[in-house]
Amino acid sequence: MRPIFAAASALAFGLLALAAPMGAGAQTAATDAADPYIWLEDVGGAKAMDWVNAHNAKAVAVLESDARYPTLYQEALTIAEAKDRIPAGRFLQGEIYNFWQDGDHVRGIWRKTSMASYQTDAPQWTTVLDITALGKAEGKSWVFKGANCARPRETRCLIHLSEGGEDAVTIREFDLASGKFVEGGFTIPKSKARVDWEDENTLLISNAWAPGELTASGYPYIVKRLKRGQPLDKAVEVYRGDKADGGYGVSPDVLRDAAGRTLSVITRPLDTFRHETYVLTAKGAERLGIPSKASVDDLIDGRVLIRTEEDWTAGGKTFVAGSLAWTTLAALKADPAHLKPTLLYAPGPRESLDETATTEGKLLVTVLDNVRSRAYVYTPGAAGFSRTKLDLPDNATIRLSTTDEHSDRAFVDVTGFLTPTSVWLADAASGALKEVKTTPAKFDASKDVVEQFEATSKDGTKVPYFVVHRRDIKYDGSNPTLMTAYGGFQVSETPAYSASNGKLWLERGGVYVLANIRGGGEFGPKWHEAGLVEKRQAIYDDFAGVAEDLIRRKITSPRRLGIQGGSNGGLLMGVEFTQRPDLWNAVVIDVPLLDMIRISKIAAGASWQGEYGDVNANPKAMAFWLKTSPYQNLKAGVKYPEPFIFTTTKDDRVGPQHARKFAARMEEMHLPYLFYENTEGGHGSGADLKQQAHTQALTQTYLQRKLMD
Repeated sequence: MRPIFAAASALAFGLLALAAPMGAGAQTAATDAADPYIWLEDVGGAKAMDWVNAHNAKAVAVLESDARYPTLYQEALTIAEAKDRIPAGRFLQGEIYNFWQDGDHVRGIWRKTSMASYQTDAPQWTTVLDITALGKAEGKSWVFKGANCARPRETRCLIHLSEGGEDAVTIREFDLASGKFVEGGFTIPKSKARVDWEDENTLLISNAWAPGELTASGYPYIVKRLKRGQPLDKAVEVYRGDKADGGYGVSPDVLRDAAGRTLSVITRPLDTFRHETYVLTAKGAERLGIPSKASVDDLIDGRVLIRTEEDWTAGGKTFVAGSLAWTTLAALKADPAHLKPTLLYAPGPRESLDETATTEGKLLVTVLDNVRSRAYVYTPGAAGFSRTKLDLPDNATIRLSTTDEHSDRAFVDVTGFLTPTSVWLADAASGALKEVKTTPAKFDASKDVVEQFEATSKDGTKVPYFVVHRRDIKYDGSNPTLMTAYGGFQVSETPAYSASNGKLWLERGGVYVLANIRGGGEFGPKWHEAGLVEKRQAIYDDFAGVAEDLIRRKITSPRRLGIQGGSNGGLLMGVEFTQRPDLWNAVVIDVPLLDMIRISKIAAGASWQGEYGDVNANPKAMAFWLKTSPYQNLKAGVKYPEPFIFTTTKDDRVGPQHARKFAARMEEMHLPYLFYENTEGGHGSGADLKQQAHTQALTQTYLQRKLMD
């Protein structure tokens, strides 16, 4: 039985928003004192884990006992472990490298093949590093987090290894020629360090060099230069931010063009989106004269590319938010503080700049035009850049997978809701395109169609959304419908082929909806900024507006409508759950943010104050979240749908604390819910393919019970 003092605390906690006005800091302190579930924030504590294990057992007992679960799990696992998946290629040393997981390689292998072999139906792979075997040999639950290889020769790489999938990594130098870790080579113990090669014998490292040298959000703010053979404590400081810095910590980045020209850039975040940019010169770190919402994008042919997310006036010209500009490297180094850039790209009314990447002599750029991708090649010349369009399939999402800095080749991914992902080899110099890989169809899409509609939000804003459904659906409100969105951090949500979603949901007659709500980047920086901090209700109104439009069109009804989102999308689900419980019959809340009053004290939450506001210092942010934060706004006696709340113990980004406390508050109010916490996986669905399939099967079992029965 829960102690009586906890019930009293909960009552006080729920009435805080109605109390006499007080400062934001005082309100935070009062909220903390009244919170009866802070003990669940002890991530690995015995009491908290006992609670987790007990609630996991309840969810598993319900969902795994459902007759559908075994089939859903097997289908999800078969898709995840399929050997005919496209092996995503990376150009390296004139060969193609790939990280691969399947049933035989649970934690994966890093492997390579030749360019000619990669283009065949059955490439001949050579294993470079076996992560599963490495973990067994070292007694670690290693998860591969990528490799950073020293340019231009690319013979030595920094391998990033995570324990259980968390963001913190151990970094170790690996020699591609011998296939072994370098004895006495560069090694950085477990941390959230940021590192890049300045040359083959020198690293720029942002790290916690002494205990406590981290920002409030747990990221480093001091950059040092480390020479080969030096111990870490002999590294020389080249830049120092401040312990009070926001965002994701100070990061070094070394840009290099095909001629060997380099530019060492240091980014110092002020909050989630604003930052100062410095370049390392003979004089030391010099501030670059660009706005706080602009960044150095790349270096090509001696020209530095700058992306701006706010209007910028420089050199007598104005560049609108969402533009791409350039200046010469020589001019930038001569006078970093006073730039005279030239426009390369400016967005149209319904456009936004998406991705950029460079080859040996070309710049590839993708843009979104009403949430549909276009790809272009920019060629540097004496007078600037010329542009040509890549003739890739229309009405699809185009992703720049990897480029080769020793040629003008690139791999480009093309995908859509019903179109299996394909990989195209592009010759950026000639414009030639060749489809080299196609995902075999994993579900029957012959009966399905994709439509794009617009809903009208509460303030009159038109919000586009995609609907994937059977051609012959009846418009009577009876269709089981799963709706999702992200709505934050200027992340664009675009059509993509999901074999598991198609097989487990669409094939069984489900309707799938992707909403392009404000907060994302589908229409550039202003679409994102329309939902920042206390303006965030617009995002939640957009999502509800799309749901109401679906119901108005009789595609579905509240009885058959479910929603799902993760991370910031998990916060979206939590708000929709508490604000509009009348609209949904199923709510999947994945790895979520839910306690927006204590967010800065949980995991890396302090790094997102540019998105959500600082409730400790901003009274408007505090006022907004007191009436909006899901954890604080659950109410006893309300008829909520039974949610499925999922998180992971190893999530050191958002943290499992939000999900745990939300579930505990629901339990206190005798509200129905299902909670499951995976003990590995980081900020995702699982550390390996079996864990990911298990999560998918649990989720789909829940959705089908709620929406299809």
